[in-house]
Amino acid sequence: MDVDAQLDRSARSIACPRRFVLRRAVDVTGVSGTGDVAEGVEWSDGTVALRWRGEWATTVVWDYGLDALLAVHGHNGSTVVRWLDSDRPV
Repeated sequence: MDVDAQLDRSARSIACPRRFVLRRAVDVTGVSGTGDVAEGVEWSDGTVALRWRGEWATTVVWDYGLDALLAVHGHNGSTVVRWLDSDRPV
């Protein structure tokens, strides 16, 4: 598959970057805890930059956006995205 086809996010683009936190109700791995465990930004092309909080803090970029991030870290709904910029349209 051609790289441009893999990265086509035009249908999901947003107007401006949006800030969010990952809120975890249950820590299934015992590593990150519960509550607001990470903070991030969704960029206008759908890419997500995420900064984990806590003792093992790290920053990760998800080129395929929130869907990819939640597929790995969502733990079947135990982790959700809470938007901080409520004045901006979804």
